[in-house]
Amino acid sequence: MKTPGGCWLGSVLVCHYVTAILFLGTFSTLLLFLLLFTSLWPISLLYFTWLYLDWDTPNQGGRCSTWMRNRTIWKYLRDYFPIKLVETAELPPDRNYVMGAHPHGIICIGYSCNFCTESNAFSQQFPGLRPFLATLAGIFCLPIFRDYLMFSGYCSVDRQNLDYILSQNPCSQLVVIVIGGAQEVLYSSPGQHCLNLLNRKGFVRLALRHGASLVPTYSFGENDIFNVKTFPADSWQYRCQMTFKKLVGFAPCIFFGQSLFSATSWGLMPFRRPITMVVGRPIDVPQVFHPTEEDVDHYHTLYLKALDRLFEEHKESCSVPADAHLTFL
Repeated sequence: MKTPGGCWLGSVLVCHYVTAILFLGTFSTLLLFLLLFTSLWPISLLYFTWLYLDWDTPNQGGRCSTWMRNRTIWKYLRDYFPIKLVETAELPPDRNYVMGAHPHGIICIGYSCNFCTESNAFSQQFPGLRPFLATLAGIFCLPIFRDYLMFSGYCSVDRQNLDYILSQNPCSQLVVIVIGGAQEVLYSSPGQHCLNLLNRKGFVRLALRHGASLVPTYSFGENDIFNVKTFPADSWQYRCQMTFKKLVGFAPCIFFGQSLFSATSWGLMPFRRPITMVVGRPIDVPQVFHPTEEDVDHYHTLYLKALDRLFEEHKESCSVPADAHLTFL
């Protein structure tokens, strides 16, 4: 049973996570820029020197902190929702894996908790595997925020980085990619199960180039922790979202949850709703250095079928209505 202190600590950790994801990049960039015009300008100069020297690290596997990963405090963040990790098949460490993470949701909290921390004992459920959670490459241009992300276990989703990770070791590497990307954020309303996946095939090409097995996963409840305002595809608001996405790399959306102090007030804290991430069976993929479109389409189709089957097999146990189905866009 969770203690009141544990509940409060979990709320603080979730609040920290949300505010860091939403605001730390902008805040740190502005702060370092403004410090250049004060007597503290050497701080900015030193950091920008460090940034120049460390620029390629996000494309070389990142810089995950084992100490941070193993902190007990992440169990309080897990218990806030709570978040669970369900293993349906073994992932032997004698090969590499490319894992598709679905859906994106607003803040990807389920994947962060399960792959960037040991709060759900990932290393015990999948012994021998080293996980890398890949995210938008452009984020690693933001000062301080990039170091925060790498310290937390994130790395760049850029092809250079993913090729680097999978070529460093022929086994035990697990690359986790939130395949739907920024576009999928727009389909993150509670009860929706829409995945931006039909034209996303780069992860299959990656798996073929390295002979890495494909692993489907679905995070039930990831879309339920915020309410999202959606707009029709022919509306000016939607067109603005798409224009912003083309310029910046992600689509802004209007969302809200509850406040930090009251579950009945609006705020940026996610609702306390369970998240269950189910890991499916691996799909064996041969190594093809120059895969054809037919190769890519074949394994992409196998992946879609495996993901759909995973959803259907586990939806009712995760409180999803029996008449709900995945929609691939």
